[in-house]
Amino acid sequence: MKQSINGISLNVLEKGNGSRTLIFLHYFGGSALEWESVMNTLSGEYRCLAVDLRGHGDSEAPQTGYSVDDMANDISELIRQLDVQEFILVGHSMSGKVALALAARQPAGLQKLILVSPSPPVPEPIPDDERQKLLDGHGKRSSAKKTLKNITEAPVSETVREQIIADDLRTSKQAWDAWLLAGSKENISDRMTSISVPVHIIVGKEDRALPPDVQDRLVLPYLKDVTIDIVQKAGHLLPWEIPNELATFIQKKIE
Repeated sequence: MKQSINGISLNVLEKGNGSRTLIFLHYFGGSALEWESVMNTLSGEYRCLAVDLRGHGDSEAPQTGYSVDDMANDISELIRQLDVQEFILVGHSMSGKVALALAARQPAGLQKLILVSPSPPVPEPIPDDERQKLLDGHGKRSSAKKTLKNITEAPVSETVREQIIADDLRTSKQAWDAWLLAGSKENISDRMTSISVPVHIIVGKEDRALPPDVQDRLVLPYLKDVTIDIVQKAGHLLPWEIPNELATFIQKKIE
């Protein structure tokens, strides 16, 4: 469904129903589609919502408004419009930082945070040469294929590979550049003491984008009530690589 949020149209996938809602947010250059398998598993018990963040997937791409707080504002307004009461926020990579920013506002009804290989609340450690390669590679299939190889470890089907590439290629230039040049560099660490709900992190042992040591150094020290699990033989795209294992992890942490 399409939802008018803060003056733009956001694409939202919805499955299931229940007294609690799981809100799923995707990685940089991804889309809500990465969560479909996980949602299929969990929708028998929970209302599941997955959002294409502005400039990604099938959501509108305004010229401006791509800060971490802008994206958090979109999710906050979506929660209000859809009358979400009790909810768990699930953020992946880039949207892990968005989830942290929203949680620091202590929104009514938020019960827990589940973070999948989250971008840290301090500037993300992207080497300058890699940042430039990503900037130069926007919209190029050859670059998208290289990114896919770098951020996955567990084997995925050809259909999944093509969807990951397609999501990369349809990410707007505005959102792409804004994250690499500004959003990933934002420092929101001073807000982390305001997070009052438990945080559960899961990361792939072979994650080459945000490895486990990044979580140890740049995420865990800023959070009070936090756990971390490391999955063997998995990379950065856990919702695509190991959806069943990830769904089990989420269910276990929110029971």
